[in-house]
Amino acid sequence: MKRKEILIFILTAIIVYFAYQFITTTLLLKLPVLNSGDLINNKKVSPQKLYDESWKVLKKDYIDSSYNSQDWKRWRNKYKGKLNTDEDARVAIETMVASLDDSYTRFLTKKEYTEQTNSIDSHITGIGVNIMSQSGKTIIYSVIENTPAEKAGLRANDIVLCVDGKSVSGLDISKVAELVRGPENSYVNLKIKRNKTIITKRIIRKKIEIKSVESSIKGKIGYIKIKSFIGSNTASEFVSALKKVDTTKGLILDLRGNTGGLLTNAVIVANLFVNNGIIVSIVSKKGKKHDINAQTNMPIVDKPMVVIVDGASASASEILSGALKDNHKAVLVGTKTFGKGLVQQIVPLPNGTGLNITIAKYLTPNGSDINKKGIEPDYKVEYTLKDYRRKNDTQLKKAEEVINKLCENK
Repeated sequence: MKRKEILIFILTAIIVYFAYQFITTTLLLKLPVLNSGDLINNKKVSPQKLYDESWKVLKKDYIDSSYNSQDWKRWRNKYKGKLNTDEDARVAIETMVASLDDSYTRFLTKKEYTEQTNSIDSHITGIGVNIMSQSGKTIIYSVIENTPAEKAGLRANDIVLCVDGKSVSGLDISKVAELVRGPENSYVNLKIKRNKTIITKRIIRKKIEIKSVESSIKGKIGYIKIKSFIGSNTASEFVSALKKVDTTKGLILDLRGNTGGLLTNAVIVANLFVNNGIIVSIVSKKGKKHDINAQTNMPIVDKPMVVIVDGASASASEILSGALKDNHKAVLVGTKTFGKGLVQQIVPLPNGTGLNITIAKYLTPNGSDINKKGIEPDYKVEYTLKDYRRKNDTQLKKAEEVINKLCENK
């Protein structure tokens, strides 16, 4: 067996072992580690019963035992005898959840819950574009290969004007994405602006497999970008990416725009670099602190590393960044991270609905609570819209400068 094959075998074995150990030793967190099909509760109940179940879950698992300084019992019978439809239940549950003043805890309708669990399975039904908002405009910033969007001729920098005749000007980016997605084999009509030309496209929707990780090599430096930690395949994709850059002297890990995902993914990736000590600490509702430690004393990847972060690097991205920084395994470049130090649990409810509920908070290895504070990079570098338009990636350039110096000094 060749050296690279041995390495990938060892890494894969460690991931499987660690995932098992992690899941069995942190059952109290009840994180969504199963396939989405195992998480959906299609039992049909009345609107009142759905509300009651939601109240019970929040009472039992929500992190703040004061429930935002209110008597949680006041919600128990508030709508008794008043809920006749699923819409009545949705409004009542959302009103109850809103009283917690927690933007991360929310009720998921059947449609929203399905989309959430599909993301965990690393697929969505759509056309295959990544979009962003700039000055109220929806811009396609990349087109995924071998998707309906690519086959239809959509390009990066196309501006989306209308979706099925509805103007998307000023519309929240998540709403635009919702309009573009839809049932498999259905069609969506897009009106786009390319330079000064208006183009209309009729595109079929298909199941789009989401690749979370991409990699490349520049000279003696490896580059890996993790787009999201939400997919169940993220850890194995990362291992494959490591294999591709195995011969490099240094590594740049790009977490910009990565808003998070599954805690397990962040911990597993961190464990490939941190060979001893704490990766992250979880503090439960009752204040009990549980340290998640590296599961091996053998360093797996031991080379100079720079991590690029920005204001959209959140949650699982911050867990990984914090673990690498506090354990002196990487230097951070970019801007301060988002500051989300809370852990959510996806709870299935009857009627195919669910709750995304805050159940714990986490601390970085040195005990820092980064919630609403973020993680400061070692080298602060801005990347402006003007830089983006000029294709001048100032943060990546700084990361390359730093990693080259680290490699020289090693």
